[in-house]
Amino acid sequence: MRKAVFVVVLLVVLAAAALAAGQEQPQATTAVSWDNWRAAKAMAEKYDNEGKLVEALQYYLEYVRQAEGLGSQELVAWGKNNAAYMIIKRHKLDPSVDLAPAQKLLEEGLAIEAATEDCKRVLASNMEYVDFILKK
Repeated sequence: MRKAVFVVVLLVVLAAAALAAGQEQPQATTAVSWDNWRAAKAMAEKYDNEGKLVEALQYYLEYVRQAEGLGSQELVAWGKNNAAYMIIKRHKLDPSVDLAPAQKLLEEGLAIEAATEDCKRVLASNMEYVDFILKK
């Protein structure tokens, strides 16, 4: 329960930070469609490439929401991995960033039976890093 509350608080803080920075952000009311999934993916990748990790995280979470609505569990697993990786990248830049939300996303991704073997391998690798850091 505490983790769920923490994730919600983290998302609110990240959204507020993006608003304060004047950045575009995904709309929670965006209809589910393949076009909106592709748009969320493109924006996440754009912001990631620009080093805007908070914004990239927001779009990866929208990517997950779209994939869930489309019933594509394979894409949900990749989206959870990518969102977690944005948190990991932020942690590498700022060790005060909590990795618990990344751990939760990775656990959820690993629990998805439809995840490809490649996706499971990447999720597990990211989980190893998170577990190592959290056990320090």
